[in-house]
Amino acid sequence: MTVTSTLSGDGSELQVVIKGRFDFSSHQDFRGTYENLPQKPSRYIIDMQDTAYLDSSALGMLLLLRDYAGGDNSDIQIINTSADVKRILTISNFEQLFSIS
Repeated sequence: MTVTSTLSGDGSELQVVIKGRFDFSSHQDFRGTYENLPQKPSRYIIDMQDTAYLDSSALGMLLLLRDYAGGDNSDIQIINTSADVKRILTISNFEQLFSIS
């Protein structure tokens, strides 16, 4: 599992790429992508193109990001989900909290 991130030039958008299993072992790396920035981005993109699996702790980490980013006012997109990952997010009703594609 790897978690990498890229901040836009103006600092307004953070893209986080998750490869492999997204589970509790990713917790520190995932939080580190957004908590240690000089300014809080206004938009977050979570790219799950190469995410093979996610568990309940990954769902919790996404909720923590949502709270950090402003809750109902947050702008978070989860993109490039596989059918299996999208099914888990849908069963968990995350489409009501995030933009998922």
